[in-house]
Amino acid sequence: MGQIIGLVEKIITVQVMDILIAIGIILFFRIFSSSFSYIIISMFKLKENKVKKIKENAFYSPLRVFFTILGVYLAIVFLKEPLGLSSEVMSIMYKAFIIISTIAFAKGLAKSFTPKSSLYKTIKESTNHRWEDSMFDFAFKLFRIIIYIIAGFIVITALGIRLDGLIAGLGIGGVIITLAAQDTAKNLFGGLVIFLDKPFVVGDWIQMDAYEGTVEDITFRSTRVRTFENSVLNIPNSTISNASIINWSKMEKRRYRTNLCIELDTPLEKLEKFKLRVQNMLQEREAIYDDSILVKFDHITDNGLNVLICSYTDSVDYTSYLTEKEDINYKIMKILQEEEIKLAYDTKTVQIKN
Repeated sequence: MGQIIGLVEKIITVQVMDILIAIGIILFFRIFSSSFSYIIISMFKLKENKVKKIKENAFYSPLRVFFTILGVYLAIVFLKEPLGLSSEVMSIMYKAFIIISTIAFAKGLAKSFTPKSSLYKTIKESTNHRWEDSMFDFAFKLFRIIIYIIAGFIVITALGIRLDGLIAGLGIGGVIITLAAQDTAKNLFGGLVIFLDKPFVVGDWIQMDAYEGTVEDITFRSTRVRTFENSVLNIPNSTISNASIINWSKMEKRRYRTNLCIELDTPLEKLEKFKLRVQNMLQEREAIYDDSILVKFDHITDNGLNVLICSYTDSVDYTSYLTEKEDINYKIMKILQEEEIKLAYDTKTVQIKN
């Protein structure tokens, strides 16, 4: 009897020791996961010596997660014989290890394709900034989606689901989904058209149909526009790809244009002097293109003599354009006052016969 009790105690002692060793393995990998991650990243980042920069790397956190679950998996493998774990349990643990590792590294890889990543800056610098920021954002979003799709296939395969059977099972459902996703497909295609044609980029002031405002973001499905009333419009890309778009931000110059109707009895000498003074005033302005100045006696109306004043200014910003326009108007009115020229009004003379 004493021998049996001693044998049982020995088995329990062995199992307790194995469990303690397994716990030690888990703690070892958990404690040193940061160090392992740091060493691996620093091996590939030979020029990077700052600890903060290495810890901000997109793969730092995924590597920590990987080493932590690796410790758990190795501890379970170590306990397989002592605890008599079945092959089914080990298979589940292995699948869980693969799935968690895949998700962690997919997140790390996707994080490296963001505007804040060093990869984004490196690629943009290598292209000498030939691509717009919106183009890079669009391309990197596409890469992130591809990464998650590949990770999803790996997870599905790890779960033992046959992809050919899954695809066959989606036969009828796929038709329904395709019909239901026609608008989504149109929006995706519209987003691709915007990406390739570049009618506008983030930050541009655009106008189309009933929409006008500043572009804040371009996604696969829609484009976000901030209106001048400070509201936000999410316009489907399919609508944008079929619309006529005015991109006011692409203007190299703005046109100043006004028509003045001068009284019919104004002497032609005064009219000629007025025209000459307006033309000289416009030529003296630095913001006005001299070769674009037009000051012409345009036509004669029932009310007066019409003078067309037209020119282009390099003040393309709306606020600066309004300031330039206002100053020109003031100077024109001052010339009219100095030359004692009056503007005509829409009047009619009615004669009543007795």
